[in-house]
Amino acid sequence: QMLSVIFPVFLRLVDGGGLCAGRVEILDEGSWGTICDNGWDLDDARVVCRQLGCGDALNAMGSAHFGAGSGPIWLNALDCRGKESHVWKCPSRGWGVHNCSHENDAGVVCSGFVRLVGDDGPCSGRVEVRPGEDWTLVSDGNFTLPTAQVICAELGCGEAVSVLGHELFRESDGQVWAEEFRCEGKERKLWWCPRVPCPGGTCHHSGAAQVVCSAYSEVRLMTNGSSQCEGQVEMKISGRWRALCASHWSLANANVVCRQLGCGVAISTPRGPHLVERGDQISTVRFHCSGAESFLWSCPVTALGGPDCSHGNTASVTCSGNQTRVLPQCNDSVSEPAGSVASEESAPYCLDSRQLRLVDGGGPCAGRVEILDQGSWGTICDDGWDLDDARVVCRQLGCGEALNATRSAHFGEGPGPIWLDDLNCTGKESHVWRCPSRGWGRHDCRHKEDAGVICSEFLALRMVSGDQECAGWLEVFYNGTWGSVCRSPMDDVTVSIICSQLGCGDSGSLNTSVGLREGSRPHWVDGIQCQRTDPSLWQCPSDPWNYNSCSPKEEAYISCAVRRPKSCPTAAPCTDREKLRLRGGDSECSGRVEVWHSGSWGTVCDDSWSLAEAEVVCQQLGCGQALEAVQAATFGPGNGSIWLDEVRCGGRESSLWDCAAEPWGQSDCKHKEDAGVRCSGVRTTVPTTTAGTRTTSNPLPGIFSLPGILCLILGALLFLVLIIFVTQLLRWRAERRALSSYEDALAEAVYEELDYLLTQKEGLGSPDQRTDVPAENYDDAEEVPVPGTPSASQGNEEEVFPEKEDGVRSSQTGSCLNFSREAADPGEGEESFWLLQGKKGDAGYDDVELSALGTSPVTFS
Repeated sequence: QMLSVIFPVFLRLVDGGGLCAGRVEILDEGSWGTICDNGWDLDDARVVCRQLGCGDALNAMGSAHFGAGSGPIWLNALDCRGKESHVWKCPSRGWGVHNCSHENDAGVVCSGFVRLVGDDGPCSGRVEVRPGEDWTLVSDGNFTLPTAQVICAELGCGEAVSVLGHELFRESDGQVWAEEFRCEGKERKLWWCPRVPCPGGTCHHSGAAQVVCSAYSEVRLMTNGSSQCEGQVEMKISGRWRALCASHWSLANANVVCRQLGCGVAISTPRGPHLVERGDQISTVRFHCSGAESFLWSCPVTALGGPDCSHGNTASVTCSGNQTRVLPQCNDSVSEPAGSVASEESAPYCLDSRQLRLVDGGGPCAGRVEILDQGSWGTICDDGWDLDDARVVCRQLGCGEALNATRSAHFGEGPGPIWLDDLNCTGKESHVWRCPSRGWGRHDCRHKEDAGVICSEFLALRMVSGDQECAGWLEVFYNGTWGSVCRSPMDDVTVSIICSQLGCGDSGSLNTSVGLREGSRPHWVDGIQCQRTDPSLWQCPSDPWNYNSCSPKEEAYISCAVRRPKSCPTAAPCTDREKLRLRGGDSECSGRVEVWHSGSWGTVCDDSWSLAEAEVVCQQLGCGQALEAVQAATFGPGNGSIWLDEVRCGGRESSLWDCAAEPWGQSDCKHKEDAGVRCSGVRTTVPTTTAGTRTTSNPLPGIFSLPGILCLILGALLFLVLIIFVTQLLRWRAERRALSSYEDALAEAVYEELDYLLTQKEGLGSPDQRTDVPAENYDDAEEVPVPGTPSASQGNEEEVFPEKEDGVRSSQTGSCLNFSREAADPGEGEESFWLLQGKKGDAGYDDVELSALGTSPVTFS
C-alpha cells in the first residue's frame, strides 16, 4: 500500500563516508529508523538518491552493508517505480510493519549531485552536476566563492582555497547547466542552494567553473597570540587551527608562507619550544615546496608516518616584512667560500628567485636535481657529486636525509642548461647553489652526467605475491628499505585508496586468513586512517614511522577487486631488465633468451634472429657486447610459451621490448628453434631506482655500436697489412740495390783474376794444349765451366800470388770480395733474398771466385 505521511519526515544516509552513501535512515516521531532490504533494488535507491539531491543511484546495498542501525525499522518490502518524489510514498507493507532485523538494513551508493573532475584527485577540478543520468558542466558565470565552499564541504574536501574559470568548453563537453547557484556558504549540499535560471536560458560565461578544495587552507604566524610576519607557523587543517611540526620544515616552505601572507621573503626558520599546550594540536604533515608556489596548500604534502611532535619543536618563520623593506637581488657572490659553515636555518638578506626540484624519480623526494633560473630549468653535473651535496638538496626540499647521491643521469638526462659543476658542499649550506662550485653556468659536462638524489622521505608502494599483481603483502619503501604495513585499523576506504593508487581498481579487502609470512623485514607504519578525499596513501594520517610498528601476524595482505597476472617475475615494480634472462649457458652472460610476459617465462623464436638482436639483449642485461647470435636451441629447448617471433632490432635499442616483433604469443615455431646469445662480458649491475624505474644500459652511441666496432677491427687489420707490405717493399728495394752493387764489384774482380791466369797459362803451357782466349765482353765469362772442389791437400796449401803493381799481395780471399760481402751482407746468420736465390743451382759468384783463386790450375780443353 502507499503511505501518506502528514507529519515532518527527514531522510539521511549514514556510515558511508559522505552525504551520498550509507545506510538509509528515516526520522519519525523523534526516532531515526531504517528500511528492511526485502525487495530492495535500484528503483528504490533512485528515489532515495534523487530525494537527497545526490544524483543517480549507483548501487542498492543490503544485508547491513554499512553496518546495522538501531531504533525502529520503518519500512519493508518497498516497491518503488523510481519516479516517486519521496521514498515513503512508494508501495510497501505498511509503516512500521516488518519481519526483519537490523542485519537486513538497506543502504545506497549515489553518484552525488556534484563532483570535481581533474587530474589531482576528487578535491579539485571542473564542477559538474548530475540532475539525472548524465553529468553536466557548470558555467563560471556568476560562480562565487560561497558556492565553492558548499561544494567542498559536501564532498568532504575541506575548504575552497581557489575558484578558477576560463577553461574553455569543448565540443565533446555536451550540455551546460542552465542555472546559476546562489549559495550563501552555510548550506550542507549544493542541491539545497537557491538557483535562478540564466537570462534567456543561456548562462554568460568564459568557460567551465573550476574549484580547488583542500583540507589545508589558511595559514598564519603567531607570536603571543597575535598574527604578524614572524612567529610560529599555524595552519587551518580540516577547519581547525594546528601548529606545524618543525621536522622537515624548510626555507622553501617558509618562503611560500611569507609570500602568502604578504610578508616578503623568509629570513630564517628559528627553532624553539613550542607554544601549544596540547601535543595533539601539532600537525605532523610535511610540505615539500620548491619555493615557487603561491600558497602552502599548493605544495606536495605527506601525512603518512608523521613524526612524533608531542614533545618536539614547532615550525617558526621570520619574514623580511610586509614589503616595506627592499632587499637586494641575490647573485653568484652569495656562494660561501670553501670551508665556511653556513646556517641551515637562515638565508642571506637578499631576494633569491631560484627554485629547486627533483624530477623523474616517482615522487618529490627522489629524482634528477633541477634548478630554475632565468625562466629555464637546468641540471647539475655529477663531477665531485657526493652525499654532502645531496644532503643540502634533501634538506632544502624538506625531504629528510640523503640516502644516495646518484650520478651518470641515473634518473634520465635533463633538458636545458647545466647550471653547476664541481660542487663542493660541506652539507650545512641553506641552498645548493650557495655551495662552492666552478661558477654559475660554467661546466665541461653533458647531460649524461646529470646528478640526482634519493632522500629518506622518498616513498614507494607495492604488493608482494607469488603470481598476482593486485593481491599480496602490502609493502612501503621508506628510508631506503622496503618494509611491511600494519593492518590496524585499516578500513574499506583505506584499502580502496591503496588499490586505486596501484592501478588495481577502486575497491578491495583485507585478507586476515593468510598464514604468517616468512623472513624478517621492517614493519614501518601502523594506524593508517585514510579519508575518501585523500588522493593517495601518502596523504593519509598514521602513527609515526617505526621499524617495529607491529608484530609479523599483523602485516597487511590486501586483495583488490581487479585480478591481473603478475607483470614482474619479482615483486613489483620492476624494469625491463628483470623481465629478461639467459638460461642453459656456461655463464650468466650466455644462454637461451627467456622473457617474462603475462605471468610466466617464455622463449624467443630464432626466426630473423641475428647479431643485432643479440646486441640488444647483451646490452639490456649489462653483459657487454654480443659475440654470437645462437639459433636452433643450442642451449637446449625451453618450455612454456614462445612469446616472441620475428624480432627485428636495429642494434641500438635500449630494450628488447623496443624492437619490432610479431604480437605477443603469436608464433609458428617450436622450442627446437629457441634463440640464444653469447655476450662478451660478465654481467654488471645497473642501478634500479626504488620507485621501480631504472637507468637504461644503453648501447654505446655512434661508432661504438657493434657494427662500428667491427669496422674498427677490420680497418686496423687492413692498416697493419698495409704497413707490413710497405715495409717488405722498401726492404726488397734496398736489397736489390745492394745486390746490383755487389754483382758489379764481383764481376770486375773475377775478370781481373781470369785475365791474369790466362796470361800465365799462355806463357807456360805446352803448344799442344788448346787455349781459348775469351773475348773482352763480360758476358763470355758466364760460360766458363765451374771446376770441382780441390782436394784437401791442395786446399791446405797457401797459394802465393805475384805482387800487383801497387805492391800489395793478394790473399786467397781477395780483399775486394771481403769488402763487398760485408757491405751487402744483411747481418750475421741472416740469409738475404738474393743469397737464397744463389743457392738454387745457378753459378754463384762465390763459387766462381774460389775456382778462380784456388790452387788447382784452370784447364781449358
